[in-house]
Amino acid sequence: MTSPARTRASADAVDTAAVLRSAGLRVTDSRRAVLDALAAAPHASADDVYRRVASVLPATSLQSVYNALTDFADAGLVRRIEPAGRPGLFELRVDDNHHHLVCTTCGRVEDVDCAVGAAPCLAPSDDHGFRVATAEVTFWGVCAACAVDQPSRIA
Repeated sequence: MTSPARTRASADAVDTAAVLRSAGLRVTDSRRAVLDALAAAPHASADDVYRRVASVLPATSLQSVYNALTDFADAGLVRRIEPAGRPGLFELRVDDNHHHLVCTTCGRVEDVDCAVGAAPCLAPSDDHGFRVATAEVTFWGVCAACAVDQPSRIA
């Protein structure tokens, strides 16, 4: 059974205090605001999270947001993804092995479930003795909105 700290958070109302406590983290307004920001904006950079948190808690520093995100990643509450050429992005969807679609025009990021099987959904042709735990796949392309705006960019 998945613990409350590792379940997928949604913008539908997450008991942030319970999530933090179940992960063994101290409950603070700043940490709660960071979780709320991530629930409202999946795949957010630390700067994006900071802007959202600062609008609610103006005394918050960028460093406190970075600290919270690091604590959350260490506790398994958030996942950091690093699409090539982009700042690190954070998401609350940590309860499965999913992948991402990234628009090469606007940078939009969407989750995509594994194509086949359970985690890890991809098996390397040679594992070189590794016990594979997860697989990260990033699909790059042009999202539907950008394709409509710039049809000549689609090959």
